[in-house]
Amino acid sequence: MGNGVPESKIEVVRGDITEQDVDAIVNAANTHLWMGSGVAGAIVRRGGAGIEDEAIRQGPVDVGEAIVTGGGHLTARHVIHAAAMGQDLRATAESIRDATGNALARAEELKLKSVALPALGTGVGGFSLDECAQLMIGVARERARGDAAVALVRFVLFDEPAHDAFTRAAR
Repeated sequence: MGNGVPESKIEVVRGDITEQDVDAIVNAANTHLWMGSGVAGAIVRRGGAGIEDEAIRQGPVDVGEAIVTGGGHLTARHVIHAAAMGQDLRATAESIRDATGNALARAEELKLKSVALPALGTGVGGFSLDECAQLMIGVARERARGDAAVALVRFVLFDEPAHDAFTRAAR
């Protein structure tokens, strides 16, 4: 601090990411950007199949990359699809770190003020919740200091164990 640039506010909440009133929500994607289950499935159910169609047209992408689509019927205007796992459906520390950083970079490029992220790679990807929370909160804190930083980075966790892991990591 001290450079006159406000830092991002980081929040941890329990809830449904598809109901967040933010500029963009992040989808825990695979490299082909197919949206089947978990967060991706919930986004398509609530926001419409057009989100998946728009994503697939931009793919495939490399593991760790992120692309942006419209938000369909969601409150959020955008969905940022962060590929935290490849076709093997396994997430790694590197893939989660890169996907988080690239998701926030896409939000910064669009000059978005608020973004909501789920726990990337912990569902189908099988990655440890505690390690994921440490990685994602760490990346959010690193990016919070830049001139283009998103004003609000909200981690939205669907269940109590995930919420607890991210709350511990944020302390």
